[in-house]
Order: sequence, then structure tokens, then C-alpha cells
Amino acid sequence: MGARILAIALNTYREAVRARVLHALLALALATSVYSLVVATLSLHGETRVVADLGAASISLYSALVAIVMGATSLYREIEHKTIFPILTRALRRHEYLLGKYVGTIATLAVFVAIDGGVVLALLALEAGQSVAYTIGALVVLLAILALSLVRARYHRVFVLMPWAVVFFAVMAWLAAPAGPERQLVVASASLTVCEVAIVVAIATLFSSFSSPALTAVFTLGVFLVGRSADTLANLPVHMFGQALRDIGQAMAHVFPNLQIYVPPRPLLLGEVSGTSLPGFVASAAVHAVFYSGALLVCAALAFRRRDFQ
Repeated sequence: MGARILAIALNTYREAVRARVLHALLALALATSVYSLVVATLSLHGETRVVADLGAASISLYSALVAIVMGATSLYREIEHKTIFPILTRALRRHEYLLGKYVGTIATLAVFVAIDGGVVLALLALEAGQSVAYTIGALVVLLAILALSLVRARYHRVFVLMPWAVVFFAVMAWLAAPAGPERQLVVASASLTVCEVAIVVAIATLFSSFSSPALTAVFTLGVFLVGRSADTLANLPVHMFGQALRDIGQAMAHVFPNLQIYVPPRPLLLGEVSGTSLPGFVASAAVHAVFYSGALLVCAALAFRRRDFQ
């Protein structure tokens, strides 16, 4: 079972990495991160904060967009090209196929977050006063290693990015040490983003198991927006909206996943909230993501099992 799921996951990752929309969104995310340097010049003694805040926000925003797009189109593309039929005629159960697609999409998003986060940390290192020679030198060495690996791994080039992206993120985080708490903010935000997109992809997988790509994208975006507004919906003022709307808002806040957990206030990410441990908060957020993702995938598997492809 594990080998079959892994095979589907690797194939999904291979197809996703080659998608032009992913390249476009990654380029846009990197451009936004670089633009933070321009905005930072307008700040007075707060350059590192501007780079960290804008970088963390861009990681979260573009990762969510990629999760919605990939989650809405990945399964439908297999159905449209009719490549799903020979796959499901083999000794492969539908829930295994669905889980493999999900794991492959999460792997793609993890690489996306690592690359974008690594660029943000590199920019943060430069703003914090890290040696330009060290930073540029590390980038050149890492890019040279990537180029060499792509040449040598002739038949498995797309998979080279997975370990390289992790190493790139780790090296840039090490170089960004002079940024202090701002580095912690970016690293924690990137970790929480991976947890959030795990839920978003699970939502998209559920809708795509019985709906079209357009409706899947709309429904997923709607759930995402509600999830990001969960705390607001749960505390609607009665004197403005009435008791009925307040009750509806509280019900929605309890049913929909609270995605505001993954975009906590800046003081919490900096570890300045007394009585709250940042590693403990990230761990509890990860457990929350696993719970909701698992429940959504079970529902998606049940719906996909009943789907008629005729």
C-alpha cells in the first residue's frame, strides 16, 4: 500500500513541478520578496522588520494560492486526459490514489515554501548586516550544486529540488542569524504556512472528488476566507449584526477550520507573549492541521469511491 501511494505521490510531484502556473506564482512570490527591499528603504531603522513581515506575508499568500490552484486542477487533469482509468484498473484502491495525489501536492508546496522562505532569509541576512561575500558565496555554491545535480540526475531531475530546497532554507536561516528575532519570525511563519496549506489542499481534494475545477477553486477559496475570518465571525457584535447572525458566525467558526491559527500576531512569532512557547504553539498548530486534514481526506475518499467516471 505504501509503495503504491508513494508512486502516485512522486508522479503527482513530477507533474506539478513542471506546471507553468507554479513557475509563474513562484516568480511572482520571489519578486514580491525582493520588492520588500525597496519598501524597507522607506523605513527608519526598521529595515529587517519590513523584510521579515512582507516576506512572511508573501510566503503565506502565494502558498495558499498555489494550494488552491493545484488542489483544484490536479485530479481533474487526470480525469480529463483519461490517464486515471488505466491507473485505477490496476491493483490500486481509490483512496490510495487520492492519498497519493494529496501527498505529492504537499511535497510540491513544501518545496515552494522552502525556496521562497530561503530567498526571504537571504534578503533578511543582507539587511541585518551579514557579510555580502558570505551570502552571495553561499548562493553561488548552492546554485552550482543544484546545476550539477540536475545535469547528473538525468532521469530524476525534478526530484533534486526536494533535498536541495531544504538545504537552501537551512543555510539561509543560518546566515540570517544576525537578524535575531526576525529570523525566528520567518522560520516560524514558513512552518505554519506548510501546516495551513496541508488543510487547504485537503479541502480542495474533498471538493475535487465530486466537483469541477472551477467550483472546487471557488469553494476552496470560500472556505479559506471563512477560516481566515473564524475569530471575527465568532465575535460579531450583537448590537451591529443581531443575535441571529452572531449565532451563525459562531457556528461557522466551530465547523470550519480556524486558519487564523497559522497567521498569529507578530509578538507571538517573536516569542514575546508570556506563558506561550513558540515551539509548543507550532506543534499544536501542526496537530490541528493533521486532525482537520485527516478528517477531510476521509470524507474525500468516501466521495471519490462513489464517483462515476462514465
